[in-house]
Amino acid sequence: MARELKLGLQLGYWQAQPPEDIAGLCQEAERLGYDIVFTAESWGSDVFTPLTWVAAHTRRIRLGTAVAQLSARTPAATAMHALTLDHLSGGRLSLGLGVSGPQVVEGWYGQPFAKPVSRSREYIGIIRQILRREAPVQNEGPHYPLPYRGEGAWGMGRPLKPITHPLRANLPILLGAEGPKNVALAAELCDGWLPLYYSPFRQEVYADSLRGAKPGFEICAGLTFRITGDVQSGLAPVRTAIGFYIGGMGSRKRNFHKELMARMGYEAEAEEIQRLFLGGDRAAAIAAVPDDFCDEVSIVGPPERVRERLDAWRDTPVTHLLVFPGSREELRRIAELVLG
Repeated sequence: MARELKLGLQLGYWQAQPPEDIAGLCQEAERLGYDIVFTAESWGSDVFTPLTWVAAHTRRIRLGTAVAQLSARTPAATAMHALTLDHLSGGRLSLGLGVSGPQVVEGWYGQPFAKPVSRSREYIGIIRQILRREAPVQNEGPHYPLPYRGEGAWGMGRPLKPITHPLRANLPILLGAEGPKNVALAAELCDGWLPLYYSPFRQEVYADSLRGAKPGFEICAGLTFRITGDVQSGLAPVRTAIGFYIGGMGSRKRNFHKELMARMGYEAEAEEIQRLFLGGDRAAAIAAVPDDFCDEVSIVGPPERVRERLDAWRDTPVTHLLVFPGSREELRRIAELVLG
């Protein structure tokens, strides 16, 4: 049965300079009926500060992190950010978490990229403890032991409860995940999932991993949404982004995005994209990204084609489309087509 789709605005992370008029764009999205606005982080701007700015300039639109990188903060620090912003925004925060990848974790944060599934499980568990505030927080797992008793410890640490009472013990937690085990972890422990690539025509790719999802589980799929009479031109930025992620965001030995594309039925194409990219021919790598794959994970075309594509998305478990509009006018046109 076709379901209602909600809209989210994805601001992403900053490039060389902050984007202009973040507050104005979010105010317009709120007026048009967008449900949530997400920010991101990589190795530049952080994920929480822009949301605080947005919260101060809006009243109703929900606020989401997509994603707060696990290695950027301890679980307790992330919980402190979350409970603070949830209070300041009147209970509008959804906390999206993700492990990032070994290039960022080891190259930027200087930490080992080890056991992402068990690390995520511990991290989420500690945040849940803090938000519930039922007892002093303890964790005996190997990744985030609380209290810390390891090398260099003074032996004076003791379990603590947050001084500030969280506004919501059930603050929503979403997980950005690609691998089957991490997606299954999102369904088991979290209130939602943030996929990288989702195709309404290949729902079987994630079906088994999502079987444990509870009622109300949100799937917020980020995608390029362009209303244009020139489909090929509209798909060009999709092709460029996919070529970069499949070709360069990882190593020849391990690239999670490449592995996902292979699971989605494009193994040979993913291999060729990576071969060309790592060989130094980025233009050829981008050109090798198949039209069909670009089209499946985006919504591009004139209004009548967009409506057909939206029907396919409504027949999936996806609850939100996260869009990256280039202007307020595009923000409005997307709202008209999706929300009516």
